[in-house]
Amino acid sequence: MTVANTRPGLNTAPSILLVTDEIRLPDPLEAMGILPPGAGVLLRHYGTDQRRNMAKAVAALARRRRLVLIVAGDWRLAAELGAEGVHLPEGLARHGLLAGALGWVRRRRRLLLIACHGAMALGRARNLEADAALLSPVFPTASHPGAACIGPVRFGLWARRAGLPIIALGGMSKRHLRRLPRGTAAGMAAIGSLSGC
Repeated sequence: MTVANTRPGLNTAPSILLVTDEIRLPDPLEAMGILPPGAGVLLRHYGTDQRRNMAKAVAALARRRRLVLIVAGDWRLAAELGAEGVHLPEGLARHGLLAGALGWVRRRRRLLLIACHGAMALGRARNLEADAALLSPVFPTASHPGAACIGPVRFGLWARRAGLPIIALGGMSKRHLRRLPRGTAAGMAAIGSLSGC
């Protein structure tokens, strides 16, 4: 699977993205060991006291395995680690607290990924010139039990109108990726279902 980024001059987001999670994947290092070179790791360990130590270990392994490291919500940590990009949660993108993150992304020519849960958020991501949006939850997911899902039809509609590459997140697996309308997903992100990618 490759990412089709049709906007010239921009970076290309990885088409396979492992998302770390303090509860479901407290130690992502083993999961990183099965990723192919060029896959991405989205470091989301927000609440742990050991985030900086975890981040350093993740960054070192990502370099050794030639993985693309994206740090969620903290462009300063991303810069310190030499990460390839930053991921902004939808709320942060919505409230406009972005000057530092956007400045770092543009000066250093790094990736900008933005979390989106609806069509309006995708519009904001496009306006911010994100390299990709993570659209979720596409299918039922253990991360957010009982949450309303986007589903394949709405995912396809929103992705076609988005104007930027869309990475599917939420209950994703190879089987679920095949259920999405052809050509609408630039990739998939998951916490627990990336084995064999």
